[in-house]
Amino acid sequence: MATKVVRRHTNRPERSVYARPAGGPSKTVCAFWAAGRCTREFCRFLHADAPPSSMNPQISKKSSLVWTKEATATGKGNACNATQKSNAPQKINAPHESNAPQKSNAAQKSNPTPKSVCKFWVDGNCVKGDRCRYLHNWFCGEGFSMLANLQGHTKAVTGIALPERTNKLYSTSKDGTARVWDCHTGECGSVIDLGGEAGSLISEGPWVFVGVPNLVKVWNTETNSEFNLDGPVGQVHAMVVGNEMLFAGTQNGDICVWKGSTETNPPFYPAATLKGHTGAVVCLNVGRNRLYSGSVDHTIKVWDLYTLQGVLTLNGHSGAVMSLLCWDQFLLSCSLDDTIKVWAATEGGGLEVTYTHNEEQGVLDLAGMTDAESKPILLSSCNDNSVRIYELPSFTERGRLFAKQEVRTVEVGPGGLFFSGDATGLLSVWKWMDPPAVKVESS
Repeated sequence: MATKVVRRHTNRPERSVYARPAGGPSKTVCAFWAAGRCTREFCRFLHADAPPSSMNPQISKKSSLVWTKEATATGKGNACNATQKSNAPQKINAPHESNAPQKSNAAQKSNPTPKSVCKFWVDGNCVKGDRCRYLHNWFCGEGFSMLANLQGHTKAVTGIALPERTNKLYSTSKDGTARVWDCHTGECGSVIDLGGEAGSLISEGPWVFVGVPNLVKVWNTETNSEFNLDGPVGQVHAMVVGNEMLFAGTQNGDICVWKGSTETNPPFYPAATLKGHTGAVVCLNVGRNRLYSGSVDHTIKVWDLYTLQGVLTLNGHSGAVMSLLCWDQFLLSCSLDDTIKVWAATEGGGLEVTYTHNEEQGVLDLAGMTDAESKPILLSSCNDNSVRIYELPSFTERGRLFAKQEVRTVEVGPGGLFFSGDATGLLSVWKWMDPPAVKVESS
C-alpha cells in the first residue's frame, strides 16, 4: 500500500442546532412563523427549522499557508452577501428589491442578508418570491457549481470514496448499505448489504475499507476479493492509512492497527491496539510521521507513526473533536465547541494553537483542496445544515452549500470535484469551474 491518505470519519455524536447557552433564545419554534404568519420583528420564539427526529490536500508551493494576525485580518468577507452571478440552475432571490426604501441600521440588523434556505421554498410553497428573506437555492457563491444529486440512501451518508484506477464512486450510509455509482452516468450500479450501520469509509489504491460495528470490511476493486478484519469493539467511526498500516478508531476509545503484507492471507494482520482516549475516537489523520486522533473526550492525541507510541495530548477544545486535517506544516481541527483551530509546531517539539476561527454552530467535518486558480480552499461542514467554503489562510468566505439536514461528510476528488453527503441520504457532486479565459487583443 502506498502512503497517500484518503481519510474519512463519520457517524459522529450529534449536536442539535438548538444547543444554546443557558439564558439564550427560546428553544421553542414560533407556531406563527412556521405557518408563515408571524409579524413580530423581535419574536421571543425561535425562527429556525427544527431538526428532524483524509485526504491531505495538494497545495502548490506558491500558496503555502501562514497564519498570522495580518493573514487572517481580511477573513470577514461573505460571498453570500455580495451581488453575484450564480452558476446554479435557479436564480438566488435577493431579500429585497433594489428600489425598496432604505432602512435604518437597526432594521437591517433584524433582516440580515440570507444565509439559510427558505423552508417553504424547499417544500415548494413559498409565496413571498423575491420578497422572501431566505435563499431560494442550494448554494451561494461564485466559481463552483452543482453537477449532480445522487439519490438512493435512505439514512445519513457516512462516507465517500473514489478508489484509484476505477470510474466508480463509493458511498456508505447508516441505512446499512454501500452504493457503487458510475462516475460517468451517475447511475447506481450495485447496492451492497453491510449487515449493519456503516460508520466510516476510505479507499487506498485499489483497496476499499468500510467500518461497521465490530468489523472492518475490506474489498479489492482489482481482484474482487473481500474479507473482514476482526478486533474493533463497537462502531468503527474513523479510518486512515499510513506507513503501510491501517488504523481504525472505535467506539470504546481504542485505535486498532493492522499491517499490510503480501505474505499473509488475508494480506493484513493485527499489529497493535493504541489505548489512551477515554471516549470514542471519531477522527484520524496522518502527516509528518505522526498519527493524529480526535475523540469525544475533547482531546487530540499524537502518536509516532513508527513506534506507535503516544507523544502528545492536545487539550485546546472544549467539545468533541470531530475532524482533523493535515495541511502543509499545520494541523487543523474542528469541534462541537463551534471552533476550528490551527495548530503549529513549537521549538520544543510540541503543538500550539496559532489561530482559532469561531463558527456559529458546531463543526462536523473538514476537507481541503484548491480551486481552479490553485487557491487553498477549506470546506467546513456545520450542524446548521450548511457547508462553509473558506479561502485560506484568511478564512474569507467564498460561499456556502445548503442541505435539508446536516451534512455529515465532505470529501474531495480529482479535477476540482468535491462531494457532500447529508443526513437524508443525499449525495451531491460539486465542481470548481475554470476561470474565464482572458481575451488578449492584438495591437
